[in-house]
Amino acid sequence: MPDVIFYRDSALPFLEAKRCRKSDFAYQKHFHEEYSIGLIDTGETYAWCDGTKHKVEAGRMISFPPMMLHACHPEEGADWSYKMLFIKQEWLQGLSQRELDQLHIPFLLAEGKNKACRLYMNKVMDALSGSGTPLAIETSMIELIQALVSRNDSDYEHEGSSTRQDRKYIKLVSEYLHEHFTEKITLDSLESITGISKFHLIRLFKQSSHLPPHAYQNLLRINHAKTELKKRQRPIADIAAEAGFYDQSHFTRMFSRIVGVTPQKYALSM
Repeated sequence: MPDVIFYRDSALPFLEAKRCRKSDFAYQKHFHEEYSIGLIDTGETYAWCDGTKHKVEAGRMISFPPMMLHACHPEEGADWSYKMLFIKQEWLQGLSQRELDQLHIPFLLAEGKNKACRLYMNKVMDALSGSGTPLAIETSMIELIQALVSRNDSDYEHEGSSTRQDRKYIKLVSEYLHEHFTEKITLDSLESITGISKFHLIRLFKQSSHLPPHAYQNLLRINHAKTELKKRQRPIADIAAEAGFYDQSHFTRMFSRIVGVTPQKYALSM
């Protein structure tokens, strides 16, 4: 069986799943545009999330809000395997604001909630990787999300510490990067839209995002490429160029480090 497998159902375009048995693979800092939920099946890993490091053992679940920077480094020599769900934000809009707020913090679940959510997580994966119908898959998804947003306290919460004015500058830079990530962006252009010096801008952005703007831009490019690769309608070289990578070998190396497989293997996944 391959080390990394992705699962999709054309009737459920909001959902993608991943199963990984690649024990020696460490994920560098990255983010997903989707809400992501993970379950460690075997071994353990150290999950770095928004400046804080957590140890995640077998049987534990962890989630990451959209666009939140994180990284995973399995314990050396561990037989590490895990599964992940990636859920597009628009599918979650039926939740109340309180429930959405509950999802927009990274957390390890308290033991009782962890056990309940683990059962639903496995139901989703079994249905999606097997012969489950779209109705069965989405029903299990709703059960999982309802369990996640129940009023039980979670173990960890994410709190921002920047000032309102700082957040304004960070928002301006983030929005610009999202709108122009395929283009050649300079610090002069970012300085122009914020009205603050590029030195102050870099310090604020790295404090908030834990990445400099160019690395953040590259992650946006990779996420765009993932979306296009799922369609299987165009050559990989065209998608790489469209995303802003003018060297396909560089694109392949960066994609593999972040996603865990080459662009070609990702495109050919279920």
